[in-house]
Amino acid sequence: MAYQGTPPYQGGPPPYQGPQGPYSGGVPASQYSDWIHRVGAYLIDFIPYGILIFIGAITGHTSIYLLFVLIGLGYVVYNRWILGGQGQTIGKKALGMKLLSEQTGQPIGTLNAFLRDICHFVDGIICYVGYLFPLWDAKRQTLADKIMKTVVVPA
Repeated sequence: MAYQGTPPYQGGPPPYQGPQGPYSGGVPASQYSDWIHRVGAYLIDFIPYGILIFIGAITGHTSIYLLFVLIGLGYVVYNRWILGGQGQTIGKKALGMKLLSEQTGQPIGTLNAFLRDICHFVDGIICYVGYLFPLWDAKRQTLADKIMKTVVVPA
């Protein structure tokens, strides 16, 4: 008796079709963090760094200032890139948000968090308009978010 069904797939796994249905990469299409909460998280993230730099500067000693700059840099690496790559910086955690990949809905990892921060230079190059994009963008993304394909969502 001859085989009557659909022949088995012969070309390896089927090509990736992208997110399906009302979700965009595992993130509900209607749920993105608003601009004011994102600004608040950013301020919370950088206040400790600013305090460290200020303390170092008022000492009047170059070596102490440089020590505080190094401590501040360590804080930025830990908070923005390591914790941010895991989905929540201190500021995002305090305000109940997560940074996720738009395609997978998962945290982006340390390297991509670092690259995203570099991409924030694009936000600033055009008179900081890129930072205002979340005010009118459907996914509330900055230009850096669009470049890195990331979204910030409520936790």
